[in-house]
Amino acid sequence: MDISKTNPEALPGAYQVLLYYQYVPIEDPQSFAREHLAFCRDLGLKGRILVAAEGINGTVSGTLSATETYMETMHADPRFREMVFKVDPHDSHAFKKMHVRHKAELVTFRVPKDLDPNQKSGTRLTPEQFREAMHAEDVLILDGRTDYEYDLGHFKNAIRPDVRSFREFPDWIRENLASYKDKKILTYCTGGIRCEKLTAFMLEEGFQDVSQLEGGIVTYGKDPEVGGDGFDGKCFVFDERLSVPVNQVEETIVGKCFHCGQPTENYINCANDRCHRLHLCCPSCEEEHRGYCSPSCKTTIQKEERHA
Repeated sequence: MDISKTNPEALPGAYQVLLYYQYVPIEDPQSFAREHLAFCRDLGLKGRILVAAEGINGTVSGTLSATETYMETMHADPRFREMVFKVDPHDSHAFKKMHVRHKAELVTFRVPKDLDPNQKSGTRLTPEQFREAMHAEDVLILDGRTDYEYDLGHFKNAIRPDVRSFREFPDWIRENLASYKDKKILTYCTGGIRCEKLTAFMLEEGFQDVSQLEGGIVTYGKDPEVGGDGFDGKCFVFDERLSVPVNQVEETIVGKCFHCGQPTENYINCANDRCHRLHLCCPSCEEEHRGYCSPSCKTTIQKEERHA
């Protein structure tokens, strides 16, 4: 029996993961968030969506019909008519639950300035333009993500930011890049949203030539012309997949086990819930260290178990 004719969504790969954002004014974002949650649940979607007065930022998973309906409905709203959806096929949901939350910012930056990407942001480069720009002389490539995201995969010769959260970037840039304000700087992130605020901030700080990869790493990896060329390793994503492939030309593993230093792309959270540190860990070390990131985390749990 050809099950695709009776139930297409029973086929492997009949789910999709949508990654998207839009900086656009949303009146009464709290009410919007409540109504949007009900809408997503009615469709059977699962994922994480942030809503703010400045716009929407989300990643959701669902069946083909549910995700197509979601995209069509969003595009029918004049506010989101131009919103770009980055679509990945998947064999199941990439999330356990559906969350829609109202936040002060779409990405937590906490800069006391009005950084509106619709008014000011870095020059947007297509994947082809970005690849060409990376090979230019005297250019700095800045990874606009956290250090643990960089460790799993990054563009060749990109600067690794010593930050664990996006809100640490302003201080880090002032301390480490202040002398490079006349340099040509290229920025990139997962899907593009963080670079919108990052480049706006850098321009406010006096950087003269700042560009961003339009659509981020995810779009770069899907572009048929570049095929992810120049990206080493995999791209970290904030769902149950944890990573997605990027380079279709030459696959490499750049991640290293937190314990032994061997190549790995296996990310785990520390087994100590009070720590929960996300770290790269090869299967052997995961078994040896029982999922703990350090002896202190393991000792703490053992002491609590003895006194329970």
